[in-house]
Amino acid sequence: MSTLDWDDLRLFLAVARAGRMAGAGRRLGMDHSTVARRLTRLEALVGSRLLDRGPRGVQLTEAGQKLVDHAERIEGEVVAATATLGGSDARISGAVRLATPEAFGTYLVAPYAHRLHQTHPDLRLELAPEPQLVSLANREADVAILLNRPTSGPIVARHLIDYRLGLYASRSYLNAHGPISADRLSDHPFAWYIDARIDIPELRFLSEVSADAVPVFRSTSIAAQHAAVAGGLGLGVLHLFAAEDDPDLVRLLPETVEVRRSYWLAIHADQQRLPRVRAVVDFLHAMVEEARSRF
Repeated sequence: MSTLDWDDLRLFLAVARAGRMAGAGRRLGMDHSTVARRLTRLEALVGSRLLDRGPRGVQLTEAGQKLVDHAERIEGEVVAATATLGGSDARISGAVRLATPEAFGTYLVAPYAHRLHQTHPDLRLELAPEPQLVSLANREADVAILLNRPTSGPIVARHLIDYRLGLYASRSYLNAHGPISADRLSDHPFAWYIDARIDIPELRFLSEVSADAVPVFRSTSIAAQHAAVAGGLGLGVLHLFAAEDDPDLVRLLPETVEVRRSYWLAIHADQQRLPRVRAVVDFLHAMVEEARSRF
């Protein structure tokens, strides 16, 4: 009976993570035909179709997902053994995809990314700061910052930090319109999300600020909302850790208007021992600790 080869499993993992054969091939230094041929051989060996091929890339089948779980456990042991036997000089390398809410990724991770690179120059961070739900179980990311704690699946999650949002306007808007009254917020235009595009319940907080707010500018991007408010559009509910650093913005009604939410750090249970994943997790903890006063 034939046994699985680690090189084939490593190739399969690369394709599963990249979502495309060509992308995985470039990463491994192989052409598309070689990748396809070896995957076909692997599928014949296990007796199941592992990937559905399509014009937009590949999708894991049920059998493919099961094999990913096994392959990542093997990968973790191989990498851990290499690091142990290689001693302290073993370099951390490879790619880690980090999915975050947009504000966390844009205003925190990106400005600190140079530190991760300085510490681990062979590590490639793939940052996906998007206002959408992400599935670690489906391998859409290696590490995720979430707004709620996952309640199902093989996910390891821990509370990272609480954060605050406040009501803001630009100095130019306040100069033109005067003081803002808590009982007259509906007199002012708001920047806000496109409600139909909000996948995460924790982002539906406008009613906590004003039950009759009138959004005149909507965007799936909190960075775009921030820019619109800073440009003089009107009012917006923005993250303190981003807005307090913007000299064009003034916080309004801080005693009465404040929204509190939490960030959770989550990884797939099979990946928690991978050195490259641990390196990113350690980086995130250090970053948050240093920036704690901004939250």
